[in-house]
Amino acid sequence: MKNPIIPISIGLLCTAFSISPTARLANAAVLPNAASGYLLDSNNAFSPATDVYQSTNLQTLGLSKMAFDDAWEGYTYLISHQKIRRNQFLTICDFSQPSSKKRLYIIDVSNKKLIFNTYVSHGRNSGKEYATNFSNTPESLQSSLGFYTTAATYNGAHGLSLRLEGLEPGINNNAFERSIVIHGAAYVDAARAKAGILMGRSYGCPAVPQNEATPIINTIKNGTCLFIYHASNEYLSKSKILND
Repeated sequence: MKNPIIPISIGLLCTAFSISPTARLANAAVLPNAASGYLLDSNNAFSPATDVYQSTNLQTLGLSKMAFDDAWEGYTYLISHQKIRRNQFLTICDFSQPSSKKRLYIIDVSNKKLIFNTYVSHGRNSGKEYATNFSNTPESLQSSLGFYTTAATYNGAHGLSLRLEGLEPGINNNAFERSIVIHGAAYVDAARAKAGILMGRSYGCPAVPQNEATPIINTIKNGTCLFIYHASNEYLSKSKILND
């Protein structure tokens, strides 16, 4: 990947760096600068990604720095390539966590705030408590990893729903054809998690709790970035967005 400098509305300059999957582990260190109060990366440069990550307390909520760094790298890449129209929000779905955890994170990048942290389903054939299998194939009933942009809403069998456009050929570009959308579902809720009951699974859609679906959809619709993450070597090696 080239190193684009991306202006975002908080007045920071975001620089996206392309690194190999294994190198991501080695480049996670960030050092505080006591004199300036700024967050510095291992190259002693200001790190807006780490600023957002720490300001939103994502580590304490279960999202690893490695997952966030991949999301941020793709997010800045998509901005620089004009693939997303609304860069205020970054949504991360972390399928390396079990479905009993609140593994959906919607970040207001402009204000460095986490505005939603909730449950999200994976596909029926992707796994039970953990998602382990992923597919771009129609009727696979599996989730697809990678970067998406949100599209328009519609009212369907699950009420208000949000179409998704997969941005990675061979990985998730069949999302529209497969009707992979964000919608509310009764089988995804806190009561199930609290009772230790297996969270319901979808036909591949990232379904969210019914009582949160409408505000989530209305917040991120029409051109924001969604990243569905898993520490999958196959995905990390194939993603052109993370390796271009």
